[in-house]
Amino acid sequence: MPDPILSPLADVHLSRGAALAEYHGALVPARYDDSKAEYAAARNAAGIFDFSFRARLAARGPDRVSFLHNMLTNDVKSLEPGQGMYAALLDVKGHILADLRVYLEPDQVLLETDLDLIDKVINVLERYIIMDDVTLERLRWWGLAVQGPQSRALLESSLRRGLPWRSEFGHQRGEYAGLPLHIVRVSSTGEEGYELWVPLDDDTRKAKALWETLLASAPGLAALPSGTEALEMLRIEAGIPRYGADFAEDTLPLEAGLLNAISFAKGCYPGQEIVERTRSRGHINWKLMGVAVDAAVPVAPGEKLLSEGKEVGEVTSACFSPLLDRPIALAYLRREVSEPGTRLILASGAAAAIHELPFRRRKK
Repeated sequence: MPDPILSPLADVHLSRGAALAEYHGALVPARYDDSKAEYAAARNAAGIFDFSFRARLAARGPDRVSFLHNMLTNDVKSLEPGQGMYAALLDVKGHILADLRVYLEPDQVLLETDLDLIDKVINVLERYIIMDDVTLERLRWWGLAVQGPQSRALLESSLRRGLPWRSEFGHQRGEYAGLPLHIVRVSSTGEEGYELWVPLDDDTRKAKALWETLLASAPGLAALPSGTEALEMLRIEAGIPRYGADFAEDTLPLEAGLLNAISFAKGCYPGQEIVERTRSRGHINWKLMGVAVDAAVPVAPGEKLLSEGKEVGEVTSACFSPLLDRPIALAYLRREVSEPGTRLILASGAAAAIHELPFRRRKK
């Protein structure tokens, strides 16, 4: 794996006392001071996150929509400009090569995924471009996210503009102090959320000014700059699986519960036959579920779950949940023990109960 990239705002974060750590291919703040306080800000007001660990590419050319429609698991042809969706890229055996978000603009399609997946996505898509008139361009953009029930108010105050749309994956172009922006509504925490994407060059002063503007608006809204430790607590409680931790190239989409990434009504794409066969069979052998643990110490990813002495599951992501005041985890479980409320034992000896996902549902 290549060395992680350093956030272009690393000096700003370090000046505020942030601890940097690698996350999906980037060195970004793990926390500023207290990750539980940062968690609480996103749950109750707004958390401001450096999303340098996300990457984007543009698909252009007259065949861009049809090509991506035939490559991805979701119905790209159904999108109108300003709309987006979640999708996956599979191999011919139906395993997940990458997950990504798709955003349609009048002149291009934007694809967004984790930084440590972007090269794989480009390489796989380019292998399939034969007769299609499509070009792919890696974009040098930086992103930040504002997540929480006051995120919209914080952005409208900072950008001095209204945000007219309310649907998930809605997006529009804008600007801040002469800096072009892409504004996207998307949740990474189970709360209302938005991302701002800005083009980067060697001069990062405008990106830093945007970050500082958001922080300047934050005190009146009880918002905080936040790191990936809080982000992990938020996403696990929200039951949002993440590539590399909760699914990878040995996982089928239905095992990971990625139903929002799949259209069962569209035509063929790589792996579609396996996905349809899995669905028509009516069940899967393994299922990603939540686990609530009766212990004071957080669970370790990779820890096994047992029923009557037999191994029936494995933890993939884990954290301490401020919501439940106990450790929680995402775990793959055998179908026969995946019913919510089922009691299991961790290999460490702690008792655990199966919990439906998400642990916390977003307030409407």
